[in-house]
Amino acid sequence: MYITTSTSAASSLLRASSRSRFVSSLSSFKSLPARSLSPSPSSLVSQRSLGFASAIRSFRCSVPRWSHRVDWRSPLSLRAQIRTVAPAIERLERAFATMAAEHPFKEILTALPKPGGGEFGKFYSLPALNDPRIEKLPYSIRILLESAIRNCDNFQVKKEDIEKIIDWENSAPKQVEIPFKPARVLLQDFTGVPAVVDLACMRDAMNKLGSDSNKINPLVPVDLVIDHSVQVDVTRSENAVKANMEFEFQRNKERFAFLKWGSSAFHNMLVVPPGSGIVHQVNLEYLGRVVFNTNGMLYPDSVVGTDSHTTMIDGLGVAGWGVGGIEAEAAMLGQPMSMVLPGVVGFKLSGKLHNGVTATDLVLTVTQMLRKHGVVGKFVEFHGDGMGELSLADRATIANMSPEYGATMGFFPVDHVTLQYLKLTGRSDETVAMVEGYLRANKMFVDYNEPQQERVYSSYLELNLADVEPCISGPKRPHDRVPLKEMKADWHSCLDNKVGFKGFAVPKETQEKVVKFSFHGQPAELKHGSVVIAAITSCTNTSNPSVMLGAGLVAKKACELGLQVKPWVKTSLAPGSGVVTKYLLQSGLQKYLNEQGFHIVGYGCTTCIGNSGDLDESVASAITDNDIVAAAVLSGNRNFEGRVHPLTRANYLASPPLVVAYALAGTVDIDFDKEPIGTTKDGKSVYFKDIWPTTEEIAEVVQSSVLPDMFKSTYEAITKGNPTWNQLSVPASKLYSWDPNSTYIHEPPYFKDMTMDPPGAHGVKDAYCLLNFGDSITTDHISPAGSIHKDSPTAKYLLERGVERRDFNSYGSRRGNDEVMARGTFANIRLVNKLLNGEVGPKTVHVPTGEKLSVFDAAMKYKSAGHGTIILAGAEYGSGSSRDWAAKGPMLLGVKAVIAKSFERIHRSNLVGMGIIPLCFKAGEDADSLGLTGHERFSIDLPSKISAIRPGQDVTVTTDSGKSFTCTVRFDTEVELAYFDHGGILPFVIRNLIKQ
Repeated sequence: MYITTSTSAASSLLRASSRSRFVSSLSSFKSLPARSLSPSPSSLVSQRSLGFASAIRSFRCSVPRWSHRVDWRSPLSLRAQIRTVAPAIERLERAFATMAAEHPFKEILTALPKPGGGEFGKFYSLPALNDPRIEKLPYSIRILLESAIRNCDNFQVKKEDIEKIIDWENSAPKQVEIPFKPARVLLQDFTGVPAVVDLACMRDAMNKLGSDSNKINPLVPVDLVIDHSVQVDVTRSENAVKANMEFEFQRNKERFAFLKWGSSAFHNMLVVPPGSGIVHQVNLEYLGRVVFNTNGMLYPDSVVGTDSHTTMIDGLGVAGWGVGGIEAEAAMLGQPMSMVLPGVVGFKLSGKLHNGVTATDLVLTVTQMLRKHGVVGKFVEFHGDGMGELSLADRATIANMSPEYGATMGFFPVDHVTLQYLKLTGRSDETVAMVEGYLRANKMFVDYNEPQQERVYSSYLELNLADVEPCISGPKRPHDRVPLKEMKADWHSCLDNKVGFKGFAVPKETQEKVVKFSFHGQPAELKHGSVVIAAITSCTNTSNPSVMLGAGLVAKKACELGLQVKPWVKTSLAPGSGVVTKYLLQSGLQKYLNEQGFHIVGYGCTTCIGNSGDLDESVASAITDNDIVAAAVLSGNRNFEGRVHPLTRANYLASPPLVVAYALAGTVDIDFDKEPIGTTKDGKSVYFKDIWPTTEEIAEVVQSSVLPDMFKSTYEAITKGNPTWNQLSVPASKLYSWDPNSTYIHEPPYFKDMTMDPPGAHGVKDAYCLLNFGDSITTDHISPAGSIHKDSPTAKYLLERGVERRDFNSYGSRRGNDEVMARGTFANIRLVNKLLNGEVGPKTVHVPTGEKLSVFDAAMKYKSAGHGTIILAGAEYGSGSSRDWAAKGPMLLGVKAVIAKSFERIHRSNLVGMGIIPLCFKAGEDADSLGLTGHERFSIDLPSKISAIRPGQDVTVTTDSGKSFTCTVRFDTEVELAYFDHGGILPFVIRNLIKQ
């Protein structure tokens, strides 16, 4: 556990610093010697800061920041130690005592006794409120309630906010706004680099405005796991892990050094080195606390992360969800998150999965059900007798895909299964006892052995687990589920259908063509539907021993029957943590996976994030020269077009065992019930049922192979880093020295010419349409994470700066450079822009001249002429990954507003955070129904005074063609209006910190 003061104390002290009764106490600290309790800077395992406030951020406690033990010092011993350092601490203690005495809910502060005597600490007791409404609240809402009570100061968090949450049943339908302070923040490197760039840039801005740059420091624990950079360059080799890591460091040395600088320059920030695992699996197995004990104050763990799959931690009973990077930065700096009190869908599970049905089959079924039900902006809370049939890993798989079914969170309250998992993963008995004791005492624990109190939900769904059948999803969206028995027919429909989410429009006469080619001297062939990538990848599945060991059993049975994956299929296995490797070796199954080409290639997201690496040149040529619709099958969570690999137009999500099965079959054009997967050496047909393991077989190998010591040894090892990481040298300065020649890290222009006066609200006048989109434009379309096309504006920029093509790396790896990312905005090769009349690609029409240009070049032409631009879009604009560059990029291109039928939750928030106006067409209307072509000029009538704008009000949009229509402005809260007034969330934070 990490030691830090409670966020409420830290934020309260920041606010109190301007109040006279604390002036003397705080001023005493300015003379305190810095780093008086600091460890050696050379130590990787540095300590988290106490984080009382900016005045005392330099103080560090002495408990290892990686420890999951409950051996933190008691408040008394800690105070005794600090008193030996400086008498001024005593004055601060008195200030805190005064604040505690003034806490509006001090009367419900209750001690939690230890079973053997003494106490774990104190907590704000929900039962002590004696309000019968709390008993009916969903567990997920109780976490919001506890946070509001603990952080209540009648300034940032008010008593009225608490009443709104307690009265959730009546207030949630009214879309009321509440503040929320998460206990910690989680980052991965693709989103973490721009976050640290922003923090470094904010320090510079504070400095230029004459304020204290050290005010820019996280006030809550921040964990950054480097997992998005490793690519599958080398596969089918025992040396793949080492080789791919060497490539990873060659490409990303500058980025990694920057992150290592950030871990020392900013307090409260921990960076987990490359090669350790996938962020969400590390969070689940190690970082997740479930319950914090911070200097004797107990409270539920909660987290926001700059990756949409942060929701995986919900499977552990920790409230967590994805937010935009800019919103996470504000949370780090002590700002409460403003959110609409969500509705909660109660999802009841009953029954038991049939033999051979996997957790992946279940999550794809749940995803389809919830997409159909409609859960955007809502919590989903799972309950029912079927919960006992799901392992913690199964729950985490379902929680992980919350973004795919559209919910803010898919929450599994803590029960006995959670406690068993905590013990399995090496959390101490005392920690588990504290977790159980606190959650039971605060009515946040579910005991299915006791009668269940009926809870109220906004709506209800139910699934009998026995109804789930084997399935996959695709070929272009996670929620397009296909039962395995219908896959062959569905594939042929996709070949026939017009181009769309379920269509490729392949002419009938060419659907059966066979392309023969030579693969390293061997005869090879491809057809439509041939599998060219088979990847066991992604936190969604690699955290689940049952499906990972199930894949090993499929490989073993196939080897024993003489089946072999074709050598031109690019196979890979990327575990989410070193624990997976340990239990695959313990079980003896890794050798069979190796025989089928599924060697371990690295510990990171790999293919799921688009880091699938190049296909062999002969395979790539066969696909492109013959217009083959090639397939990828991966155990991931996203399969949007152009994401997995530019040359795989069909991408299917499947369980790890199915990935192996499809790799063996070599095609998705197969009926597993009727057609053989292959033949034995003596010519006997082998069918799917011959290689598919039973549930009992899997359970037996899980029981014997997944051991607690594996988790302990794995996470003890990653705290030591690795030699390459440890050898990175970084400067000790608190302000970053920007290198103007760097193509990875560049000082962004967000705060250029910033003053203390907010720019104010504004409308849009005579803007041109930069792009005109249909439905389901994802953040992958807006800001790709994958490879940089050789003919793109980004490629031109890099070549001009001496970067050779082989060193382009990916857009995701270059997110610390705004020049690269602005050029990469709307650079997806599969972009469909209506202004191009059917042509696919990252181009648009410059309306004044009629020229067809790259999106970047057109945007720069508009900017240089002083013209603003807008974007027209359909439904679900910005779906997919929580990607702040999908908002930053358009802002840098000069986009002033996006008018869409609907927005994905995080992306809408990101647009607001960057000062872009999100507008929704009225129900039943869109650009087509209104007769808009995108060749018009658009004016948006917004008042110039922010006080005259209301959240969700109607605004009028007029065009130069005489058309006029009404839209809803999607500033959803008063806080978002304040961000807009300041030109974005980061300028808002800077101005407020300076005023404090």
